[in-house]
Amino acid sequence: MLIGAVLTALFAGAALLSLVWVPHDVARLDIAARLLPPSPAHPLGTDHFGRDMLSMLMEGARTSIAVALVAVGIGLGLGVPLGLWAAAARGTWLDDVIMRGNDLIFAFPSLVIAILITAVFGPSAVNAILAIGIFNIPVFARVARGAALPIWTLDYVMAARVAGKGKARISTEHVLPNITNLLIVQATIQFSLGILAEAALSYVGLGAQPPTASWGRMLADAQTMIYTEPQLAVLPGLTIVGMVLGLNLLGDGLRDHLDPRLRRRAP
Repeated sequence: MLIGAVLTALFAGAALLSLVWVPHDVARLDIAARLLPPSPAHPLGTDHFGRDMLSMLMEGARTSIAVALVAVGIGLGLGVPLGLWAAAARGTWLDDVIMRGNDLIFAFPSLVIAILITAVFGPSAVNAILAIGIFNIPVFARVARGAALPIWTLDYVMAARVAGKGKARISTEHVLPNITNLLIVQATIQFSLGILAEAALSYVGLGAQPPTASWGRMLADAQTMIYTEPQLAVLPGLTIVGMVLGLNLLGDGLRDHLDPRLRRRAP
């Protein structure tokens, strides 16, 4: 968890720093400075348009993290209430409608949803957020419902129902606090998947558009020079791997730390 937290904080810090400062303007093309090797002025060199690679990676971190963060927020904000609602209405037609709706969304991967949205509204980071966010909704709905169902059978929930509390109030006051740890871990995992999804969508031209920097766009631009200038693809590729690895390690560590069953050790 510590290694994951350090990696995640490193990339998050670079993204926050890019809000106020980057070494060079990534929107400015300087053909005379194209493909320069690492130097004090350009620590990671420049690309085929003369843009500073370090600045591109910093702004790409901001784009990827912003897209994934908002997409996870959409999944949490819509999926968790739906999952709690389905758990409270277990065995009824409402439960069936919610879960079959989730199955319908799962039938269309986020890339297909992004293509559909792009065909109507055009490619952009906002449409990538919608595509990834829509796909996150059934994920959180299933997790919330699966975790909430056993809680509805516990004695203190039965006592709350006898006391006259409605299902909505029980879900908010008793069920949700007891599944928050699981939702945090799932959010961390979906965040890493959102980073990958944003990079994939930008790679095929459906995500952030120039001059906005994106790790996936950097990979797409470098693919024709992979043998002559491999660093143009290696640097954003390693950045994506590092960010996703950090988030996955952080998620696994949080799961082990927050789940009391995993903290138990034999004497």
